[in-house]
Amino acid sequence: MKKASLNFLAVAVLSIGLFAFGSIKEGGIQGKVTPAEGVKEVIAVAGADTLRSQISNGAFVFSKVKKGTYTILVKANAPYKDATVENVAVMDSTTTDIGEIKLLQ
Repeated sequence: MKKASLNFLAVAVLSIGLFAFGSIKEGGIQGKVTPAEGVKEVIAVAGADTLRSQISNGAFVFSKVKKGTYTILVKANAPYKDATVENVAVMDSTTTDIGEIKLLQ
């Protein structure tokens, strides 16, 4: 009987721990690059983490992003110049919209 109680207690503690970690949500980053034909690649960098996003008509979305501060690098096609957006804060469970990034020639 004592062993069954200990087993039940261990399972209960593990279940609570799993639910606690399951409630941690990741954030996201979204934005748009204009002109759309000028963008080649969009990258988000935070420390050693580097994320790449798909681009659709200039729009990009990074999902499942860890909480932190990111730098967004936009690699451009010629004749446009690369662009950078620094200090993009990502919080748990929210998507940070950085708006429009206009590429210069």
